[in-house]
Amino acid sequence: MTPRYSGIIPPMITPLTGRDSLDIDGLEKLVERLIDGGVSGIFALGTTGEAPSLSYRLRRELVEHTCRFVNGRVPVLVGITDTSLVESARFAGEISDFRVEAVVTSAPFYFPAGQPELREYLEELLPELSLPLILYNMPSLTKISFHRDVVEWALDQEKVIGLKDSSGDLTYFKKMVKLAAEKRPDWPLLVGPEELLAEAVLAGGHGGVNGGANLNPRLYVDLYEASARGDWETARDLSAKVLELSNRIYHVGQHGSAIIKGLKCALSIVGICDDFMAAPFHRFHESERKIIESHLEELGIS
Repeated sequence: MTPRYSGIIPPMITPLTGRDSLDIDGLEKLVERLIDGGVSGIFALGTTGEAPSLSYRLRRELVEHTCRFVNGRVPVLVGITDTSLVESARFAGEISDFRVEAVVTSAPFYFPAGQPELREYLEELLPELSLPLILYNMPSLTKISFHRDVVEWALDQEKVIGLKDSSGDLTYFKKMVKLAAEKRPDWPLLVGPEELLAEAVLAGGHGGVNGGANLNPRLYVDLYEASARGDWETARDLSAKVLELSNRIYHVGQHGSAIIKGLKCALSIVGICDDFMAAPFHRFHESERKIIESHLEELGIS
């Protein structure tokens, strides 16, 4: 059974022109680039979208315009992760007026919750939501992972409809696939790290939420489709291209922010949107921009 949310659902960057200003024209161009590239959905306000650094006002504006530009052509998923349960629930309620299909939350960050506390958090959050919920496992940024017991409980909750795993731990991902297959075969398991996309699909996963798809969506869609049909020769070749893209675009800068900086810089070079970064980060300097420009030429991306 193929779940509703399968294939490539890019974690969309947030095009900005200033500290609290959305690049609306750039957002429209980006949405069209993604849909033209064959994506199965769009995930707004994830890590790649710099969500925790954006004001609540701008987050709402982003979702409103994204849904307007998408116009029902693919599902729109929206991140509601916050340190405050009240704010997560409030924001989820605000965006339910738009054409959002589901909301996504990681564990609340800053205070490291234990697994019983994480389950209690979800138990309190779910009744506040009018939209279905996808769990987002991001332990590198939240300090904790959704362990088996919590996921097993979540599988029994009708309103929880899937899991995105960005842990980079393929063993964990395989365990979650097996658990879901036993209880809810329609429960999508999506992988974040793009270098694991083909292996995750081979393991029974249903697709990827991969940042590089902002830049070259067709490459990631082709890789997913080759993996899903078992064409491993093609998948191997496309995986090598994905790895080359990530090596050239994500590692120009010296810090962890280089991934998003690289994507935004590349998208600005190809004429999609501004490369303004939300604080505390800043766009690449001209020297780094020239490197990205050279890499794009070598990758054949325009």
